[in-house]
Amino acid sequence: MVAMILLRTLHRDIARYNQFDPEDPQEEFGWKLIHGDVFRPPRKGMMLCVLVGSGAQVFFMIAITLVISCLGFLYPGNRGFLLTLGVVCYVCLGSPAGYFSARLYKSFGGEKWKTNVLLTAHFIPAIVFSVFFILNLVLWGKGSSSAVSFGTLCGVLALWICVAVPLTFIGAFFGFRKDVLSHPTQTNQIPRHIPPQSFYTKPLPGILMGGVLPVGSVFIQLYFIFNSIWAHQIYYMFWFLFVVFIILTITCAETTILLCYFHLCSEDYHWWWRSFLSSGCTALYFFLYSVYFYCERLQMEGAASLFIFFGYTLIMSIYFFLLTGFVGFWSCYFFINRIYSVVKTD
Repeated sequence: MVAMILLRTLHRDIARYNQFDPEDPQEEFGWKLIHGDVFRPPRKGMMLCVLVGSGAQVFFMIAITLVISCLGFLYPGNRGFLLTLGVVCYVCLGSPAGYFSARLYKSFGGEKWKTNVLLTAHFIPAIVFSVFFILNLVLWGKGSSSAVSFGTLCGVLALWICVAVPLTFIGAFFGFRKDVLSHPTQTNQIPRHIPPQSFYTKPLPGILMGGVLPVGSVFIQLYFIFNSIWAHQIYYMFWFLFVVFIILTITCAETTILLCYFHLCSEDYHWWWRSFLSSGCTALYFFLYSVYFYCERLQMEGAASLFIFFGYTLIMSIYFFLLTGFVGFWSCYFFINRIYSVVKTD
């Protein structure tokens, strides 16, 4: 429904913008007015490229893991094998991270390609590994049997350094060899002034609104996932989870595109970071739901249990942020490329 309404609105806008009457020339207005600034590279573009590349790695990792699970290669009760499969897929998918990050960074005109590749290969994995290592130290201190052995940690670290990092460099090599992403409009030398914005088109309210619908589409499924992880229940609805993953992807794309359209209509061309953060804000509501689940559904006692629960939830929230942000960013990118390619500009 949202997509159909947006398509009809766009069709009407494009028809009006492409009308040319030599006797009654019209002044440009709306999102056509900022065609010379909409593809202006954003601030902190390198960090955006790193997050987008890491999001590609997470997206393909989850998609491949779900497909393998749906095909029946995994026993639902063996959660250890599912986790191992996810880690192996994540490590072996360093090439998409390097490729997407490098292609986007090249389109921004960046020249520090070595820094870009190193950050893509190390930034997110270093944060996740550090959090996981601290959590494991707590488990070691408590003498828990669920603590990961030192040898396993060294093995994961070796996979990261010997497999993921080289694959990221290979993907970045092919990404930098590709032609620069072509844009349908030329960027002006002088940035255009952005008029005062209404409340809902300001950055923070728009970002917070962007995560409401996506998390609503997976809200029920989150209950079963958290029950499977923390209440020791067997999760076996992988086909349904795969369908929910597709629904989440579509919802993130449509919500981010709709918000992006509102911002463009209000002559605000700072969409690069906002498209990633609006969709990625779903992770904030994901974390808030985990707080509710901990307070209402679990009966854990002690500071160590609290630390372990929210530590692992933080790791899941980081990956959820990258996943949804990646979907929202590329959805907006292709949407903006498409609408400006069919509009006549001077």
